[in-house]
Amino acid sequence: MADVLLSVRGLKTYFPFGSRWLGTQGVVKAVDDVEFEIKRGQVLGLVGESGSGKTTLGRSILRLIEPSEGEVYFEGQDILRFSSREFRSIRRRMQIVFQDPYATLNPRMQIKQIIAEPLLFHKIVPPKQVESRVIELLAKVGMEAYFMYRYPHEFSGGQRQRIAIARALSMEPDFIVADEPVSALDVSVQAQVINIMLRLQKRENLTILFISHDLAVVESIADRIAVMHQGKIVEEAGTDYMIKYPHHPYTKSLLRSVLDVDPSNRRPVKRRISAADAPTVK
Repeated sequence: MADVLLSVRGLKTYFPFGSRWLGTQGVVKAVDDVEFEIKRGQVLGLVGESGSGKTTLGRSILRLIEPSEGEVYFEGQDILRFSSREFRSIRRRMQIVFQDPYATLNPRMQIKQIIAEPLLFHKIVPPKQVESRVIELLAKVGMEAYFMYRYPHEFSGGQRQRIAIARALSMEPDFIVADEPVSALDVSVQAQVINIMLRLQKRENLTILFISHDLAVVESIADRIAVMHQGKIVEEAGTDYMIKYPHHPYTKSLLRSVLDVDPSNRRPVKRRISAADAPTVK
């Protein structure tokens, strides 16, 4: 379909363990035959407990981890078949915001340098325009221009995550993997970062794979939700449908962890449920 930006088919990422020579080698099926698609401008929330394979899936899509098998179509092209050189132009349009804002920024570089580095490397703007572009990117995440002369250690976790988002935006991406971007932040700061991401997603027409173990967080930002368990996506549906009518037992257990067990006390559906929200249960 023309409006599908990313399509994942039969994706597998296996990791060997043990000794082949001693006959004890096996494989960990971190991502096991996963299929889904994301339409342009849509936010897909990927939710599951720690160890379910969410982060591995996100990194496999971006080829930060090379998958064992499968297909990843970006605008109709299977990017897993691209050579490193061919993939370079696509990688610029597919960015990631990592979980830990304390580990993703170089402590020896000023914020201006951190954001300017990809601008210069990919020649996105002429050198004379780099500073004005850095100021513009900081403004998009609610930060003042003078912050660009400071170092990462001078900022809080929430501010660092904003800087990481600004750096990802510097590449002018179409698709962003947000890998647990608020899990290391206080609850009040989480809301601020999520609101920034929602605003940017609408303004820039971004397509986002939002990864989280917290279903309540995913509900606040996602158009659709995919539930991952033991390397597989066990259920996928529109957000409101998923919250109101979960099908898979694992999805129900996740909901019980954040919602009242009495269905009559559940929060009301935010918008009208359509046929497009109907679930896919694996």
